[in-house]
Amino acid sequence: MRRLAILSVPLALSATLAAQTPRPGQPEAILIKAGRLIDGRSDAPQPSVGILVEGERIKTVGALAQVQGQSKAARVVDLSQLVVLPGLIDTHTHLLLQGDPTAESYEQQLLQQSTAYRAILGARNARIALEHGFTALRDLETEGAMYADVDIKRAVTNAEIPGPRIFAATRAMAPTGMYPIVSANWELELPHGVQPVDGVDQARLAVREQVAHGADWIKYYSDRRYYFGPPPDSVLHSWVNFTDEEAKAIVDEAHRLGRRVAAHAIGSDGIAAALRAGVNTIEHGDGFTDSLLDVAAARGVYWVPTVTVALYVAGPRGGVWGPIPAAQKRAFQHALKKGVKIVLGTDVGGFPWTQVNQAKEFAYYVQYGMTPMQAIKSGTSLAAELLGQPDLGAVAPGMYADLVAVSGDPLKDITELERVKFVMKGGVVYLPP
Repeated sequence: MRRLAILSVPLALSATLAAQTPRPGQPEAILIKAGRLIDGRSDAPQPSVGILVEGERIKTVGALAQVQGQSKAARVVDLSQLVVLPGLIDTHTHLLLQGDPTAESYEQQLLQQSTAYRAILGARNARIALEHGFTALRDLETEGAMYADVDIKRAVTNAEIPGPRIFAATRAMAPTGMYPIVSANWELELPHGVQPVDGVDQARLAVREQVAHGADWIKYYSDRRYYFGPPPDSVLHSWVNFTDEEAKAIVDEAHRLGRRVAAHAIGSDGIAAALRAGVNTIEHGDGFTDSLLDVAAARGVYWVPTVTVALYVAGPRGGVWGPIPAAQKRAFQHALKKGVKIVLGTDVGGFPWTQVNQAKEFAYYVQYGMTPMQAIKSGTSLAAELLGQPDLGAVAPGMYADLVAVSGDPLKDITELERVKFVMKGGVVYLPP
């Protein structure tokens, strides 16, 4: 794996940052010569493009000859042999997890690793994400590591460590006894993977606590215990965790405080309950039925399928998890036809950051029926829309200068996105070509 150049030469780190970080009132001008540009919004790439960056934002995008003539004093980054795209966005990650295909692997982390140690690994994972071209991510809970995702976000924001822009969900929520670790020994109080919440008042209080500690998003677990109904049903069902009143209290309080809500919902019953509550995103969603997809499409609810993790855990977990990916693929194909907003999210952390490149998710979307351009938009402009971040996800004047580049044509081979050759975030080059 190529490591970030900004990290691989420690003695030059200060000089590199000084040279690439704009000074107040004197933003550095950088001219990027792009062989081709996929801007995240258009339906076709543009050849021979100039991108003028000043400070942390893009000032001009246009024909190379024209932009070059307007920026003769700019430092040049020559990507004329590469395809340039917006920085990639993963909307479902777990920085504080290192893979949890089994209950044993999950419990090992919560029981034998301190929060401090897990945060150190989380900082490493943030660097890996940036190396892979992900300049922004939504981290959907810490799995028992309290508010450590906010600490990692703060360290990245303060330029103490390299990493993507992080939108943190902190602890997530589930009712008592409905999320691991749940011990058969009632004399032991083991660590909780989430914040236990019971009743409407606790639901509102938990939202307020998480927001007070830095949560950008609120997440709750809508369901558990997955099973397929007998023929002719054959629908992936689930047990619903919260009462409708509790779930609506979580969503209403989050929206009142200006936060959006993500619901873990795998089975059709959990998906239906989450849609009734008014959530903004459905996570996993393997049990989506046609009628539930119609509701999601009509309400503009985003679906984050996390295909990579579904395939990764199917073998080790066995049982119902084996046929779940096939159900998810059918739902994905139906969702495409119905115009549901499908956004890229991987659930990395559910699989190890160090073993699987999260950009693999793009290839699964193409295999499931998306065009390569649709897949790219799912992890750029549409992902930025889900996050409510109009300055991300596209290459255009005024946007943050978050850019990646690849050697081959991702419209012909989407796996090119697993081999990024250049990474810039906020006008700073982290991986030079």
